[in-house]
Amino acid sequence: MGYLGGFKIPILQMGRKQRVTVPYPEQKAPIALRRHGRHVLNKYEDGMEKCIGCELCAGVCPARCIYVRGADNSIDEPVSPGERFGFIYEINYLRCIHCDLCVEACPTEAITETKLFEFSFTSRQDAIYTKDELLVDDEGRPQHLPWEDWRPGEDEHTSAWMRATAPSGSAAYEGRVAWSGELGYGVREPERGQDHEDPEQEPVAHVDASHSHDGGH
Repeated sequence: MGYLGGFKIPILQMGRKQRVTVPYPEQKAPIALRRHGRHVLNKYEDGMEKCIGCELCAGVCPARCIYVRGADNSIDEPVSPGERFGFIYEINYLRCIHCDLCVEACPTEAITETKLFEFSFTSRQDAIYTKDELLVDDEGRPQHLPWEDWRPGEDEHTSAWMRATAPSGSAAYEGRVAWSGELGYGVREPERGQDHEDPEQEPVAHVDASHSHDGGH
């Protein structure tokens, strides 16, 4: 293109197609509904953890950034409704590519991604999130760590694109929500064009706030 060829594109954009610059970080650009950000580990509405320590998220992760180890639930004080729970859960954000495959693989909807993407680290250890940091609080809200810049609404509509897909690959569920309720949110509102109702031919896959903790799949 020559020495001056690189200036052609910005010159053509001047005047009629200039982008609006926002005063970051005081103001953020609008966040897309299906944006992938920092993960959270969710709980059921009764406070029980959704993670059962099955390690499917770690197995499907292409970046190998997730480390999970399960343990047997105590009969007297179970952590999750199943036989096992996630005893260790770590995500290395120096490796994570936010592909959301972990969300797709999870059979209990334990892990989802928020819209938060403004977080940085001053040490390698801070970049490795532990279960204590990923698990939502007693109100079902993500924990706000010192190096994270949370804004209102960034914990809503988590992993929205995943909620728009059909459970178990069944075309009968296209556009229908079949996720269980979450602590602090209940059964989240569907995206535009989605429906909470189930197709009549396969009603068992629907899970509402009063359903049991079997994940509905």
